[in-house]
Amino acid sequence: MTGEIITLQVGQCGNQVGREFWSQLAKEHGIGKDGLSLVEESPTIIREDNPLTFFKQNDSNRYTPRALLFDLEPSIINDIRSNFPGFFNDRNVWVSQDNLGAGNTWSTGYDYGTENQDQFINMIDREIDATENFEGFQLIHSVAGGTGSGLGSNLLELLADSYHKKLVTTYSVFPSNESEVVVQPYNTMLTLRRLIEDSDASVVFDNNALSNITARVLRDSNISYAQSNQVISTVMSCITNSVRLPSYMFSSLPSIFSTIVPTPSMHFLVPNFSSFTTDFVPESNNIKRSTAYDVILDLFDHNNSMVTHSSDEPVYIAIYDLLQGYIQQSDITRAILKTQKRVQFAPWSKSSLHVNIGKKSSFNQSPNSDYVSGLMLSNSTAINSLLKKTCHSFDTIYNRGAFLHKFQNGRVFENGWDEFKESREVVQSVIEEYAYAAQDSYVDDILLDDNVLMGNDDASMNIQDDDNII
Repeated sequence: MTGEIITLQVGQCGNQVGREFWSQLAKEHGIGKDGLSLVEESPTIIREDNPLTFFKQNDSNRYTPRALLFDLEPSIINDIRSNFPGFFNDRNVWVSQDNLGAGNTWSTGYDYGTENQDQFINMIDREIDATENFEGFQLIHSVAGGTGSGLGSNLLELLADSYHKKLVTTYSVFPSNESEVVVQPYNTMLTLRRLIEDSDASVVFDNNALSNITARVLRDSNISYAQSNQVISTVMSCITNSVRLPSYMFSSLPSIFSTIVPTPSMHFLVPNFSSFTTDFVPESNNIKRSTAYDVILDLFDHNNSMVTHSSDEPVYIAIYDLLQGYIQQSDITRAILKTQKRVQFAPWSKSSLHVNIGKKSSFNQSPNSDYVSGLMLSNSTAINSLLKKTCHSFDTIYNRGAFLHKFQNGRVFENGWDEFKESREVVQSVIEEYAYAAQDSYVDDILLDDNVLMGNDDASMNIQDDDNII
């Protein structure tokens, strides 16, 4: 039986993305904005989908998201409540009493988390009590602002300490080059440490790539964060597709992430997507019909990546593809063979793809629902471009001591700036591990140590066997 997933939405970005995510899931499961089922429900009707992974259902067939909403100011949450009346559980919403926000400072958001941790634990425990086979958490946030980074970091530590046996996945949005938050390098560096140490898998987006993709999909240069958030929700929907519309494999999030995360620290995943059909982005224009062969190869195009990277030929450690639409098995086989010749894999890793064929929702049909679309989650050295960029931005202002006064009242910094130095060292160690993973000797020195493999169950990646999964 597929286990339940609890979603934590933190800060302005986290709650805005969460709003799009739940809107997409509601459409895919035939649920209205008020939580009421739009389809007939009875014990004699067997559904092909499984909404209970992400929703609770009461006796009147009202569905409530298994979601906790956190923010330090009320505007976004009030907007969500007005657009989704009765949809979310009010007991699962937390807004700070002073409604002042975090002032874009990590330490302010982090301290709010410390002060209210007991309340957060009660909220999480109450939601876990409403599950039958609790599987894990997913956290949605930005790493640049104060609430998503600071409060998000505190919640990650809380989950790791109190629920360490449960999967923790994050959907983490990184800032664009035009960000107006002067302390974003500090916020990002401090948050990255928690992503490395306290999460099991981090799906990464950067706003530069998101803006480019959204403008191309909509053929409109005047795009907004709302449209970029719709793109993120598409990725989230596809990652959870085989969990909510279960088939014979990849029917749980641990089975997906254990396939592409070989060690605890190398868990940063880059999403690519092609093509955005109208059942994901209704405004998408001029979608062309493609075969599974075309889509799998197109997913390696840098223009379809949601993380900007400078590497022309990243070294791939592991790849997971989710395809939807009308798919021919032979096209997948041909694409895998072509990929093995064209793509550079780590010497110790099998040159293969893990391909999962997902299902389209019967409740969310559009004129091109049968068109093939694909998600690729890749674990590769391409992530180092983003990590190195973060380190460079951090070093530039930290070495000058710029804006440090904004953090001096934070509890973490009561005894000096060691937290910054330690966070920088942690991130550097991950950069070095990804670089080392591209070498032959990596498997001898690291992967053969059973203590660092992610998970020890049957779903874990077996580096000795053929990993072509179709």
